[in-house]
Amino acid sequence: MAEKQSDENRLIEIFTDGSSRGNPGPGGFGVILRTDGHYKEMSQGYRKTTNNRMELLAVIAGLDALKIPGSSVLVWSDSKYVVDAVEKGWVFNWRQKGFAGKKNADLWKLFLIVYARHKVRFRWIKGHADHPENERCDTLATSAATGKNLPPDKGYESGLFS
Repeated sequence: MAEKQSDENRLIEIFTDGSSRGNPGPGGFGVILRTDGHYKEMSQGYRKTTNNRMELLAVIAGLDALKIPGSSVLVWSDSKYVVDAVEKGWVFNWRQKGFAGKKNADLWKLFLIVYARHKVRFRWIKGHADHPENERCDTLATSAATGKNLPPDKGYESGLFS
């Protein structure tokens, strides 16, 4: 008889993508959460933002949606910006230096909060290479970016963190 995985041993996969129609321009993100037969899609658009902000916000939204602290998480992303910043430790150095001169500091600060709640690993995947979940996230992100009455990306539009 197969043993049921405990919550702390269960792997949650998060697939993410961000998009902007122009850089800056209207943008959006798409996220898929998947574990043990559970599947959830999320997306959101913004009226003016950047691709890198949407890539990062997708990861934040995915991690923030997790209900059980300490979860084992594998984040799949086609963003070298996000994956390298975490896996190469850059974001932790940025934090030590108060994010001085760094773009998207508002989102990196949010990322570090949700990242600390879980055991997170990242895996980079090539975008637009027929990876089914990445392609679906791209569709979610681009669709969200073309929505009507999009809310502002306050961090970007304030000019403080762009």
